[in-house]
Amino acid sequence: MNKNYNYDVVIVGAGPAGSTCARHLAENNIKVLVVEKKQEIGTPKRCAEGLNYRGLKNAGLEPDPRWATSEIQGVSLYSPGEKNIEMKWAGAMGCVLERKIFEKFLARDAINAGARYMVKTRAIEVLKENGKISGIKAEFMGKEFNINAKLVIAADGVESGIAKSAGIKTLNKLTDYISGFQYEMAGLKNYDENLLHVFFGNEVAPKGYAWIFPKGEGVANIGIGILGKESSDKNRAKDYLDKFIEKHPGIFEDASPIEINAGGVPVSSAVETFVADNFMIIGDSAQLVNPIHGGGIDIAMNSAKIAAGVAAEALKEGDLSKEKLYGYEKTWRETTGVKMQKLLRLRMVLEKLTDNDFELLADVLSGEDIVKLTVGKFKFLLKLLSKNPRTLLLLRKFI
Repeated sequence: MNKNYNYDVVIVGAGPAGSTCARHLAENNIKVLVVEKKQEIGTPKRCAEGLNYRGLKNAGLEPDPRWATSEIQGVSLYSPGEKNIEMKWAGAMGCVLERKIFEKFLARDAINAGARYMVKTRAIEVLKENGKISGIKAEFMGKEFNINAKLVIAADGVESGIAKSAGIKTLNKLTDYISGFQYEMAGLKNYDENLLHVFFGNEVAPKGYAWIFPKGEGVANIGIGILGKESSDKNRAKDYLDKFIEKHPGIFEDASPIEINAGGVPVSSAVETFVADNFMIIGDSAQLVNPIHGGGIDIAMNSAKIAAGVAAEALKEGDLSKEKLYGYEKTWRETTGVKMQKLLRLRMVLEKLTDNDFELLADVLSGEDIVKLTVGKFKFLLKLLSKNPRTLLLLRKFI
């Protein structure tokens, strides 16, 4: 273990955001340390493992067959009555990861660029000197020690303890969290392994959806996310997922789970602020995830890239004030943040829809229409609904 605990930057958390940020900083000759509380980077996963190639390219990465298990050419959406809408691209749009391997590769790249890592090392709290953050107190194998740093970056996930110790509120109301449960299963059959499969309906997943994310050769992530359950509903996310599997024997009758994952996923689009003096928050710690589906790997890496650029400039100028670091938050909110706010509004509308509403949308929307919705183009939808006599009542829920 490195005995020199003086760094320019210490990053708490070695997920996609933390390691991406570390690599970009190290490439700028910045002395950076990443601390990770788990003894193994990448485990356990709380993720369906889908990643689009656009996000991968933006992070400066190319697909690697060692962690990109299968290419995805589109998405198949199912209404409550299982009417099917397919969105297909000319080529592969993305892949399903083996995230445990992917995160190790991200860490490897950061280390090769010059970053240092400590695993099984828990960040206890931030240190302060003259009222300003000056590093973190950490613990490794029962031994506590201080790590001095000019800048601390929180990348420790949804329940970010280090952000809380810095005095920044990162938790939102319970209705802004999806309760998720997932099996990784082997032995699936009779489904298209080139598509992501997403199922809607209040009987399937109240205010959420179920999914099949193929990983190739009959292996897939089978999961569910439910939001804002009624108090009278005693069913857990697992109960809904088990019912979903039972209703599709043609796919699952010979399948068995090889891994189980569960946890909460934020869908609020962002926390109130990402920065303070000598402090930044990136990725899931700032709840920078897609409000519709809760996916956040590409978003996390993008936030890390932006934050690293601002941090590198701030360190060079010797100005780590909140005002200087706000450049990261400003860039985010004026770019990806705009789309996330639109998707947040769409999420609120989707929560109002009944199963009959979903069936009606399945009748009038095409795969191309759904693609437009996923990138935040909503005006066309209002125009489309207003022209169809069957959808005039439904239109009120969108305005």
